[in-house]
Amino acid sequence: MNSNTRQASLFQMDGIPKMTQALPMALQHVVAMIVGCVTPAIIISGVAGLETADRVILIQASLVVSALCTLLQLFPIGNREGLHLGAGLPVILGVSFAYVPSMQAIAEVSGVSAILGAQIVGGFCAILVGLTIKKIRKFFPPLIAGTVVFTIGLSLYPTAINYMAGGSGQPGYGSWQNWLVSIFTLTVVTVLNHFAKGFLKLASILIGMIAGYLFSIPFGMVSLNSVGEAGIFQVPELLHFGITFEASACVALGLLFVINSVQAIGDFSATTAGGLNREPTTQELQGAILGYGVSNIIGACLGCLPTATYSQNVGIVATTKVVNRVTLGLAALIILVAGLFPKFSALLTTIPYAVLGGATVSVFASIAMTGMKLVMTEDMNYRNTSIVGLAAALGMGVSQASASLSAFPEWVTTIFGKSPVVIATLVAIFLNVTLPKEKEKVARDT
Repeated sequence: MNSNTRQASLFQMDGIPKMTQALPMALQHVVAMIVGCVTPAIIISGVAGLETADRVILIQASLVVSALCTLLQLFPIGNREGLHLGAGLPVILGVSFAYVPSMQAIAEVSGVSAILGAQIVGGFCAILVGLTIKKIRKFFPPLIAGTVVFTIGLSLYPTAINYMAGGSGQPGYGSWQNWLVSIFTLTVVTVLNHFAKGFLKLASILIGMIAGYLFSIPFGMVSLNSVGEAGIFQVPELLHFGITFEASACVALGLLFVINSVQAIGDFSATTAGGLNREPTTQELQGAILGYGVSNIIGACLGCLPTATYSQNVGIVATTKVVNRVTLGLAALIILVAGLFPKFSALLTTIPYAVLGGATVSVFASIAMTGMKLVMTEDMNYRNTSIVGLAAALGMGVSQASASLSAFPEWVTTIFGKSPVVIATLVAIFLNVTLPKEKEKVARDT
C-alpha cells in the first residue's frame, strides 16, 4: 500500500485517511445514530414483556447487526459490475422506526419470534424488489412513500406520550415526576436543536437523554442492578429468541419491507447527490436493496429487529461531503464493539421510560414531517390531497378503532387493525393507480 493510499482524503470514496481526521467524523456518525438504533429494541422488549437479560440481548443484537449491515453496504460482496450485495456507498444502517408500529402489534400477540420470522419473509421480499427494481419503482413515487412515512410518524405518537407518562402499566404511570422528567428531557433536546450548532446540535437527542437520565436519578427512577448482573463480553447467540412464522405478521412486515426497499432509494440518492454530486447507478441501487434483504435475513437469525438506512447519517454525508468509506467503516466498528459488551447494552435498559419518551417524541415528529416533505415534492392538487388524506384517515382511523374489525377473523385484525401502515400503504397505492391524473400533469408525464 503506497503513501497516497494511506493518506487518502476524507472526501475520497476509497483509501485510508489519517485516523486523527477519520475518528472525529466516525464518532459524529455514531452519536447521530446510536439512540435511534437501540430505542426500537427497548420499545419492543417492553411490549413483548421480555426479562432484563433478554432485553439486553435484543439491544446488543441491534448494535452488532447494524454494524455488520453497514459494513456490507460500504464494502460490497461480489462483482461490482454484475450482481452483488451492498451498494459500495457511504451510508450507515441501524434498526428502523418504520417497523415499530407493526412490530408492536405482532409482539403483543405472538412475541419476538414472530417478528423475526416475518422479518425473514420480508428479507426475501426485499430481494425480490432488488431483482425487479426497474419494473416496480413506478408504483412508489414520492407521494406514496411520503404518505407511508407520514402515517408511521403519526402512529408512533401514542408510544411517545405513554412513555413520557412513565410507560403504560408501569408503577407511577401518569405521575407528575414522570411528566417533569420527560418535559425536562424534551426541553433540552429542543433547545439544542434550535439554538446549538455543530456537535451539540448533532448530538441533541443523546445529550438530552443523558441530561434527563441524570435529572431522573433523585426521583428514584434509575436502578443499575441489571448492569452488575450483565456479562463483560458476549457474541450474539444464533436463534436465541427462536423463529416462528405467523401468516398475518409475514404479510404486514413483508409489505413494509417492499415499501422501505423502495424508500431506501431516496436515501441512497440523497447520499450520492449530496456527497458525490451524481445519481446512484442501477447496479448500486440493486446491490443496496439485495444487501438490505440478505442482511435482514441474517439479522433475524441473530435476534436483531429490521434495519434500514439512517437519514440523519445521510444528512451528515451531504453536509460535510465526507464520503470516505473507511471513515464510515470506522463508525461501524465502534458500534460493533459497543454491541459486544453486554454491560453497555444493560446500561441502556436502565433509561427511564419518561426520559425515553421525552427524547423520542421529537424523533417521531421528525419522521412524520419527513413524510410530509416527501409528499410536498408533488403538486398538492385535489387528486393528490385526496390520496394522502384518505390513506392517512383510513389507516389511522381503523387502527384507533380496531374493535370495528372484531367480526372478522383474527388475522384480519392483526394485519389491518393493529397498525395503520398497511391500510395507508394499500389505499395510497390503489388510489394512485386508479384516480385519473389532472390534464396538465398527464401532459408533463407524456
